[in-house]
Amino acid sequence: MAKCKVMVVGTGKRGKHHAAAFKANPDFEVVGLCDINMDMLNAAADTLGLQNVAKGTDAAKMANELKPDVFCFCTMPKIRFDMVKIAVDCGAKLVAFEKPIGENMHEAIKVKQLIDQSGIKAVVSHQHRYGVHYQKVKEIAASGKLGRPQMVYASATGWMAHMMSHMIDYMSWYNEYADIQWVMGQAAGKGKMNDNHPSPDFIVGVIQYANGVRGYVECGAGAPDQPEVEKWWGKNRIGIQGTEGFAEVLTNGGWRAVTSDGVQSGPGAMNYDLDMPHYISDIAVWLKDNSKPHECCFANAYKGFEAMMGIMRSAANGGQVAMPLADGPNELELLRANLPDVPVIANPVNVKEFLG
Repeated sequence: MAKCKVMVVGTGKRGKHHAAAFKANPDFEVVGLCDINMDMLNAAADTLGLQNVAKGTDAAKMANELKPDVFCFCTMPKIRFDMVKIAVDCGAKLVAFEKPIGENMHEAIKVKQLIDQSGIKAVVSHQHRYGVHYQKVKEIAASGKLGRPQMVYASATGWMAHMMSHMIDYMSWYNEYADIQWVMGQAAGKGKMNDNHPSPDFIVGVIQYANGVRGYVECGAGAPDQPEVEKWWGKNRIGIQGTEGFAEVLTNGGWRAVTSDGVQSGPGAMNYDLDMPHYISDIAVWLKDNSKPHECCFANAYKGFEAMMGIMRSAANGGQVAMPLADGPNELELLRANLPDVPVIANPVNVKEFLG
C-alpha cells in the first residue's frame, strides 16, 4: 500500500511534533511544510530533516498543488474553519488539528457542518490519553473495580483555551463519553482575554452526564496546586470516583488509585516522543479501516467543546445551560462584557503566570 501523503501547516512547537511523528511512521510521507514565517519554516525543515519537501507560506495554494491525503494544521484557534475548509477543498481524506476546535460555538458549529457535509475524517489532538498513566486510569475505570461511577473531575493550572478541552475530554473518556444533559459555570478575571488563546483567568464548571455521573472541572489561576508535580503546565489532575474507590492521573506525576485491590500507584509523565507515535498510528488505522475511528475523533472533541462553551455562557449569564448547545452570541465577548474588572484571586503557585 502506498504511503499517505501529509502536509503540515504551522511549524511551531506542536507543528514540529506532528511533522516528526508523521515522518517516523512508515504509513506516511511528509510532502509539504507551510508557515507564514519563512525563517521559522526553514529552521523547522532543517531540524526535522525535511529540507527537500515542498515549502511555502500559502496553505491553500500548497494544498491544491500537493493534494495531501492528510492535512494537519497547528495554528492559532481563530482560523480553525479556514484551515478545515482548505483540507476539504484539496480533497484530503483526513484533517488533523490542535485543540480547541474554535474560539466560540458559532465557529465550532460551522466546522462541524463542514466536516459532516464533506465526509472528511477529522481528529483533534487530545493526545495526552496515550500516556501509560492515563491509560492505566482508563483501564481501572473500565474494569468495574470502582463500583458504580459517581463523579469525574479535573483541574489544570493552565488557562481555559489551552487546557479545558483536554480536561473535559479525558473526564468524558473515563465516563465512556456518556451524553451531557446540562452544564453550569462561574468565571473570574480578564487578564488572559487578549492572549493568543483567549480565556478568562479562572473558570469552573459543573457537568451533568446522562448516566447520572457528575463532572467538575476547573482551569486557570484559582486551580489548586499539585505539589507532587514540579512542571507548572503538568499540574493537571483528572480522575474518576465510584462507590468502591477512585483512580486519578497527574499529567506529570503518574497515577494513583484505591480499589478492592488496595492502594495502588505508578509512574508516568506527558512525553510527546512517547505519546505522539500512538496518536499518529491510530490515524493510519482509521484511514485503512472505517470501523475503527480514532480515539481523538472530532465527534468526541465537539461534545467537550460544546460543554466548555456552555460553561462560559452560564458564567456570563447565570443559570444552567442545556445540552446540546445551539448557535448563539460569542461566548468570549459575553464574558468580556459581563465579568467585573476585578483581578483574579490566584493560588500562590499560579500568581506569576496570571498576576506577575
